[in-house]
Amino acid sequence: MTDVQPHAPLVLDAVTLTLPSAAGPVNILRGVDLIVAAGERVAIVGPSGSGKSSLIAVGAGLEEPTAGTVRLFGEDLAKLDEDGRARLRRGRAALVFQSFHLLPNMTAEENVATPLEIAGARDTAATARDWLARVGLAGRLTHYPHQLSGGEQQRVALARALAARPALLFADEPTGNLDGATAGSVADLMFNLVDEVGAALIMVTHDPGLATRADRIVRMADGRIQD
Repeated sequence: MTDVQPHAPLVLDAVTLTLPSAAGPVNILRGVDLIVAAGERVAIVGPSGSGKSSLIAVGAGLEEPTAGTVRLFGEDLAKLDEDGRARLRRGRAALVFQSFHLLPNMTAEENVATPLEIAGARDTAATARDWLARVGLAGRLTHYPHQLSGGEQQRVALARALAARPALLFADEPTGNLDGATAGSVADLMFNLVDEVGAALIMVTHDPGLATRADRIVRMADGRIQD
């Protein structure tokens, strides 16, 4: 692969992922090389089953690769256990998913404040309220996820992800569950906030229009990055 950039928040080197199945081993990733530079916005595109979401999971340390090296903020994830990977991500890497993953028994404010509390931040309630205002939800602080629309839930998820001002945001189909107009407004918000905090972005999407807003488009097929 190309020379590793010393301050690149994410580097994948010859990464493979093979998972068992009833029909035998399935090769999900097949020798993936990828560098995401500081502040860079990268869109991962490709057909369903090409390995896009698995790339995100491996890069974020949620899935262990079968072979190869994943470096997150310069740390080799293979040398860290699950708790160590969680500590490495805390406050530095954040994730946004297609299905929002909000805690159903917490209000919007609590969903944003809780990760800040876990990271040891101060004035977490005030920070949560500020970020919910930034995403247009100042009037929805005490609402629970089931009381919010899909677009509102994804706005809460964005506020939660970016309130700690991470250096890297992983986004897996962040607009995939939203209608066209809502998806556009959420995408605008995501790119504006990523720019504001200076985070790098690695985003999986099936939306060609969303992908073109990235600095670079990476195309995957059959578990490989296409040249």
